[in-house]
Amino acid sequence: MMMSAMMESLAHFAVTVIGKDRPGIVAGVAEVLYRLGCNVEDSSCTMLGGEFAMILIVSHDKPYSKGRLLEEFKDLCSGMELSVSVRSLHPDEISYQAPQGELCIVSVYGSDRPGIVYRVTRELADRRINITDLNTKLIGSKEAPVYVLMLEAALPVGVSVEQLAAMLEKLKKELQVEIAVRSVTPVSL
Repeated sequence: MMMSAMMESLAHFAVTVIGKDRPGIVAGVAEVLYRLGCNVEDSSCTMLGGEFAMILIVSHDKPYSKGRLLEEFKDLCSGMELSVSVRSLHPDEISYQAPQGELCIVSVYGSDRPGIVYRVTRELADRRINITDLNTKLIGSKEAPVYVLMLEAALPVGVSVEQLAAMLEKLKKELQVEIAVRSVTPVSL
């Protein structure tokens, strides 16, 4: 009850930050949030090509507005040429939702061409398999680029890692790529 009451007295926001990659973006965002007294509850960031992308779930004591949060980012945005957006979160959006079902990693390697991400993710979506993380990279040389897709997925009850691997065999041949599926062993802390 005490934790629930604390959660209700907080305003929660999803903050996204996008801009040309350079040193200091994470520190600048963290400084703004620290000065405001915000708590970073969850975050992820990455570099895509030459662009930097970050998403954070932050909380602050109520009353606190989305507009105030955006206002505090103005100097950082103009100084580092960043785009920041803020979305207010409803109470049902703020608690961590553990993926249901067995977790697995699907890795795809092949010649770079349009449609790999779409076809693989469509196959998973059609089978009600929830993707919890996804990354792609282009590796190899300019003359022989290799496309790599790595994703983590939560399998619905009744679908095993072996069954998923068998389901993806036809797609593997059709796309002329290597597809591997392996189980993820959860770690307890």
